[in-house]
Amino acid sequence: MSEIQSIQETATEKRLYDYQIKDLNRIFDVMNEESNNFNLLYQLPTGGGKTVIFSEIVRRYIETHHKKVVILTHRVELCKQTSNVLSGFNVKNKVINSKVKTLPDQDEYKCFVAMVETLNNRLSDKDFELKNVGLVIIDEAHYNSFRKLFKFFDQCFILGVTATPLSSNIKLPMKDNYDQLIVGDDISTLIKNGFLANAEVHNYDVGLTTLKIGINGDYTVKSSEALYTNNVMQSKLLMAYEEMAKGKKTLIFNNGIYTSKEVFYTFKKAGYNVRHLDNTASKQDRKDILKWFKKTPDAVLTSVSILTTGFDEPSVESIILNRATRSLTLYFQMIGRGSRIYKDRDTFQVIDLGNNVARFGPWDQPVDWQHIFKYPDFYLENIADDETIEQDFVYVMPSVLKEKFKKSESIDFDVKAEYKDVISLNKKSFTVIERSIAQHSQMCIENSEDVYDARDLAKLLQDDIAYRIKKYCYCIMNSTQNYKDWLFEEYNRKLRISFNGKF
Repeated sequence: MSEIQSIQETATEKRLYDYQIKDLNRIFDVMNEESNNFNLLYQLPTGGGKTVIFSEIVRRYIETHHKKVVILTHRVELCKQTSNVLSGFNVKNKVINSKVKTLPDQDEYKCFVAMVETLNNRLSDKDFELKNVGLVIIDEAHYNSFRKLFKFFDQCFILGVTATPLSSNIKLPMKDNYDQLIVGDDISTLIKNGFLANAEVHNYDVGLTTLKIGINGDYTVKSSEALYTNNVMQSKLLMAYEEMAKGKKTLIFNNGIYTSKEVFYTFKKAGYNVRHLDNTASKQDRKDILKWFKKTPDAVLTSVSILTTGFDEPSVESIILNRATRSLTLYFQMIGRGSRIYKDRDTFQVIDLGNNVARFGPWDQPVDWQHIFKYPDFYLENIADDETIEQDFVYVMPSVLKEKFKKSESIDFDVKAEYKDVISLNKKSFTVIERSIAQHSQMCIENSEDVYDARDLAKLLQDDIAYRIKKYCYCIMNSTQNYKDWLFEEYNRKLRISFNGKF
């Protein structure tokens, strides 16, 4: 029986698909052509079945080469999941966890699954040895913690697998550790062929100029929490959920535990079925919360990074990015949590409250991973900055909000055009703001029964007001945060006053 026939029979039994078989053969071609100490990197999008593919690689490798395989992960949940999948491929394996101090029974196993830190501690002890290892597979290879183990396996073939071949540490590029990259089918191809769900993306404008970038290249937790815990952002999040995702099983990603807890309180107060989860939760609490999330159709789970890897719940209908990130890997990981095909549903929803889609482009657009792998600095240096993103943003009033102003003939206001008109008439630039306030006032008055209704409608215009002020500040070339904050307060004050005596 040929190797391809053997693969196809296994594929039928274990549900390996044509694109997975194709990539298996490409990987084995490199293994056969290169030396034993070659380092190969394999990319496949989240949801594409990387664990299934490398489990079949393990089975074939052991059968063909009669050597042992070590699989490295960075989280304990991934150890268990990987071990279970391997068992499904009839690969007898042992998990090396914190309880395993010695390996007197290692001859009984051909495959070992271990966390990085655990295995590093064991192998640093001279009394602990893994014999006859020929292949090392690194799951989520973009994490740099794996580098410390390379010295123990310098005569082994190393296969790294990842959805994003871009190092988590900008100072330690993956090209320094891997000799070659194999790229699998991209997201759009997997969607077209029915293997991944399609994302319906909704963007909300968020001013991010107050965010600070840390030494790791991403926004700091401290600056993110300052922005995302304020009342304006909490209200915007709740409004976005109610407009787009109400009643859907929703996963909310935040940057910071305090932010996630604030989200929990906001949703709880509004009467929604919500839980919070972060890495301080006990194993039992985590298990209970994830069980509740799985069984509850309208569940809202707000979390902090813990569910970006090692978590697979196909019934998720809506992903809310309640954070900004400059990490392409994190961007793909967060959205990927909703990309599994589930029953007859082949779409899912993404609500972006961090200008992430504007920063990285659509989730399903083609990515030149080979170029990013070879020239990561060039890619990182050319990520769009927040000020440019905000300048290009065009505010579109949500349909639910438009309905509240249906009696108004027009709700549009072109700040740039108004500014040009005001300047041509030799009037003060502030006339633009006065005209804008007058239009907003008219909108509120003609859609209200009394002054109280008008004030309530004015509260719903905060995003539109903020957008107009931002555009006005670009026109007058004054973008200081203090001025914007003052103008925002002054705008709202004058808008409220404008209703007096009109009813």
